[in-house]
Order: sequence, then structure tokens, then C-alpha cells
Amino acid sequence: MRADVAIVGYGRTPYSRAKPGEPVLTVDEYIAWAADLALQKAGMSKNDFDGQGLGVSHAEVAHTVNWSAATAENLGISPQVLLRGDQGGASAASMLIRAAAMIRSGIVDRVLVVGADTPLNIPSLAPGLPLSPERTRGVYWDFQGPFGVMGASAQFALVQTRYQHQYALKSEQLGKIAVTNRFHASLHPGAIYRQPFTLEDYMRSRVLSDPIRLLDCVPIVNGGLAYIVTSAETARTLTDRPVYLLGAGEANNYYHGSRALPDITTTGYAVAAPLAMQRAGVRHEDIDFLQPYDDYPFIAMMTIEDHGFCRKGEGGRFVEEHDLRFDGDFPMSTDGGQLSGGQPGGAIGGFMPLVEAVTQLRGEAGDRQVRDARIGIACGFGGIPYGRPGRSCISLILGTEP
Repeated sequence: MRADVAIVGYGRTPYSRAKPGEPVLTVDEYIAWAADLALQKAGMSKNDFDGQGLGVSHAEVAHTVNWSAATAENLGISPQVLLRGDQGGASAASMLIRAAAMIRSGIVDRVLVVGADTPLNIPSLAPGLPLSPERTRGVYWDFQGPFGVMGASAQFALVQTRYQHQYALKSEQLGKIAVTNRFHASLHPGAIYRQPFTLEDYMRSRVLSDPIRLLDCVPIVNGGLAYIVTSAETARTLTDRPVYLLGAGEANNYYHGSRALPDITTTGYAVAAPLAMQRAGVRHEDIDFLQPYDDYPFIAMMTIEDHGFCRKGEGGRFVEEHDLRFDGDFPMSTDGGQLSGGQPGGAIGGFMPLVEAVTQLRGEAGDRQVRDARIGIACGFGGIPYGRPGRSCISLILGTEP
């Protein structure tokens, strides 16, 4: 895969838990804010995207059926190409792949990709379960909602229970991921929860949907993120720290084994990750950090396994034997991840691993900076199909050199 496209700017707004007294912004305001931050970081203007590309991620909050075009109007941009991401937490990663293809084909030279959501502004059926159209119709509602599966915690609890039936996994091993994420969040001014907690605190946190505990669960927030990708040639005129897309792999609606009775302990990363690494021409020992889509520690652990850092069933032991801190031997979720940083809607949370990977590779992570970071992995993980984990799985290999 040719490293002929690069990310030159990114933006992440402050997040909000919509507490009394906090400003209540609309999803369009968050998009504009994130886009402005990315443009400032790249030293560009919105006028630079007239006749170019604009990518817009899906959000749960209500919007028009032609939302990408409406977003262009709100931003005051007249793009030649519109991209729409509707792969849940894989949307940011998928739009990078599509934008790169458009740039490589010569159709456009640059693409601004934006995403925001305000799930806390939506009436909820239960905490973390907003009454959006996708939650109240289709496969989810027909086969799970009426029987008490109230959102992602219950869905992943079923998958984790199956995993623990097949393989050895201790709660303390997952707790180590949660504790490390909170440590990283304590070093990130933009994280929503920054007070560190201990493994004992994790083990004492109440069970919400057995075996999922309170401190396993991602906090929902309002917020927005954005990034800018250009041709490598243009990138080098804008910054001396471009971050190149070295390789990518994608798997959608993946079944491990038979469709009638798939092994739900394996995600689509088992296909996507080897593709990405092969296309990038890298090996596991070349990777300086991993930024998983980490709305639950269990998902981060399966991501480690399915990226081939250890064999299936050995993820818990891998976590136990490695230092996951930014200055350890296996840095992971170095911004606090979604677990402590906050998730601005399931789709927009997928921007966070990508933005943090770029931040690290540009050497802009401050107190949590991974030393000499040159190559990293950022993951997108989108949707929870009925009875399986991860409707869309995308692995991106990013680097400081083409």
C-alpha cells in the first residue's frame, strides 16, 4: 500500500456530560467547533475545501436524510465529493480509507472529515439507551429489547460470558485495562473522568449486567472530533509532521466459522488486522502503540488477540504480563480511551483512537507521550450485530515516514 496520503490536522472539542449549568450545544455546533480546531491545526481555511472532499459521520441525534450536504451548507463549504460514514464506531476509520482512495484516484486532493453527537440531549429509555430510531426498530428491538437486553452492556455481557466459558479470563485482568485507561486520562486535560482508581476500586464496583461492572462501562458524553487528510505532496507543504496512512484492513459482517453457529469470541479484526499489517509492510515488533476502540475492557482485550499480539484465549494473560502504560512495553489507549475519556455517541467515539494515534505520532501528547513513536495502530469497531461482536472492524497502520 503506497503511503501517499497523510493526516495534517485534527480537532477534538471539550466533552460535556450535560450537567446542570453546562452549555447545551447542538450536534451542528460541535461539528463546526471540531472542524475549526482541525483547520487551525493544519493551518488551513474552510475555503481550501471548496471543490474538494467532506466526510460526515452518522450520529444518533436526529438529522436530515441528506445530512452530509446539510453539514456542508452549515460549514459554508462547497465540496465536489461528499462521504458519509454509517459504520458506527468504524465510521472515522472507514472514511479515511474512502478519502484516501479518492485522493489516490486524483478526484480530490484533500478531505475534511467531521463527526459529532449529542446523545445526552436525546430522551432515554434507560441510561445509555437513547430513544433514537436505530434503537427502537429492526433486529435490535425485535430480538433483544423486549427481553431485557438494554443496550451495549447487556449485549457484550453475553459475549464475554461465552468467552469466559471457552477460555481463562480473570476480572482482575480486565480491571488492569480499566485502571490503566484512567491513569492515562489523568494525564489528558480533555478526558471526562481524570481521578485515578485502583484495581480494588474496580473489583468493588457494582455489577450492572453480569459479568460487566460499572467501571467496565464507557461514559456517554456530548462532543465532536475532526481530522484532515491530504495527498502526501500537499501534506509536506502544510506541516513538517504529517502522519501517513501506511496500511488498512476492513471486515464487515464477519462470521468466524459457520454462519449458523459462529464462534463469537473472535472479531473481524482477525481478518482486517493481518491485511493492514501486510499492506503496510510491518510486523508486530514494529508497532509502538495500540489505540483500540475500547468502550469495554473486554473489547480492547479481544482486539489485542485478533491483531495477533497473542493467541486466542491468551489475551488476559497478555494483559497481565505487559505494561500498558504510555511508558511501558505495550502502550495502549494512551489518551484514556473512551473508557475514561468519554464516548460522544458510539459512532463518533471511533474518531478517538485515530486522533490519539495522530497526536502521538506528531509528538503532541504531552505528559502521556510515547517515546520515539513512529508506527501505531488505530482501530474502528462499529455496531453490535445480533449475537456477535463488531459489525464493522477496521485496522489502520499509521506512521511518521512514508
